[in-house]
Amino acid sequence: MKSGIKTILVVSILLTVLMAFHNKETSIESPIHQLRIYQVPKENRMVFHERFRDHAHRIMKKYGFNIVSIWESNFNNKVEFVYLLEWKDKKTMENAWKNFMADQEWKDIKKESSKIHGTFVENIEDRTLMLTDYSPQKKLLKE
Repeated sequence: MKSGIKTILVVSILLTVLMAFHNKETSIESPIHQLRIYQVPKENRMVFHERFRDHAHRIMKKYGFNIVSIWESNFNNKVEFVYLLEWKDKKTMENAWKNFMADQEWKDIKKESSKIHGTFVENIEDRTLMLTDYSPQKKLLKE
């Protein structure tokens, strides 16, 4: 009887160790997503899009920004520019934003375009989105 209990105990321990190892090896850290909503003055709608498309997007790529999709919305009679980003983790997101905002080319572009067109963004909403464990899709971008 003692031998049977020992065997069951050893098998239980081995299964626990194997399951822990398997879960560690096969688990993939879920990315985080960031939703950005900019309220744009109607009179600057087109120049805002041009500046984002021709400059911001290009410079963001230098710092590892992964833009999933970009939309335009009209909400409460206001123009909104909305985009969704995918990040490996929060630290990557924070470092990328820090580097982008410190980029001298981007600073110069913002300064010059604001001289010509005035205010580009009236308000920014920024939300970091954490996936739930039951989300049907963990990654939006294909590798």
